[in-house]
Amino acid sequence: MAKQSEIWYGVPKMANKYEIVPVPTRILTIHDDIVEAIKEYGADKIGPGDVVCVAESVVAITQGRAKRPESFKPCFLAKVLSQLFPSQGSIAGWHSMQSLMEVEGQFRVLFAVIAGAVAKCFGVSGVFYRMGGEQAKLIDDVTGTMPPYDKHIVYGPDRPAQVAEAITKATGAYGAAIADVNDLKRSCVLGVSQGVDSDEVAKILIDNPFGNASQKTPIVIIKNYRNK
Repeated sequence: MAKQSEIWYGVPKMANKYEIVPVPTRILTIHDDIVEAIKEYGADKIGPGDVVCVAESVVAITQGRAKRPESFKPCFLAKVLSQLFPSQGSIAGWHSMQSLMEVEGQFRVLFAVIAGAVAKCFGVSGVFYRMGGEQAKLIDDVTGTMPPYDKHIVYGPDRPAQVAEAITKATGAYGAAIADVNDLKRSCVLGVSQGVDSDEVAKILIDNPFGNASQKTPIVIIKNYRNK
């Protein structure tokens, strides 16, 4: 699995060094191919030195990884464990916790919760998300993404590095990245194409240039990345 790069607020800003161009689209759905959508809406904006960045939730949606919450039947353990997380968290709901258990396994999630609780007693945070499986920090609960998918639970994308390579090949860009960025100064790059520095891209995107809601700009282009 490709290395993920995650950046939080407090790091030096790099966005000012680069021109970042948002690419407006219509709402993308399971019926779309993300590579073809990028070519349709961004081909005239992409140059050979650029890096194409795509919001991970949109990639996941086009892969069919958005599920209605009623498609999950929360078990007793999911109901109990979900109450241990802050109410604004992505797995604080019964259905989102059940969705995590179904992909990562009940015992893995339970063990991660216990280990995380013990670690917090010693001042160590983030253990649950490191031990609970890849989807533990990628799942978006309802309201976590754009309409009409704000009524869905959205898993993280499948094989993001391969998607990035496909985007690079199809568009002629220098490279591509699949990123999970929010307005709380959290920037996580899930996959990049060869030659792209995931840590650097995470820093460039720290101010969240994506517009996944009414703006409909889930794609942004870092201009002249190769030439900097």
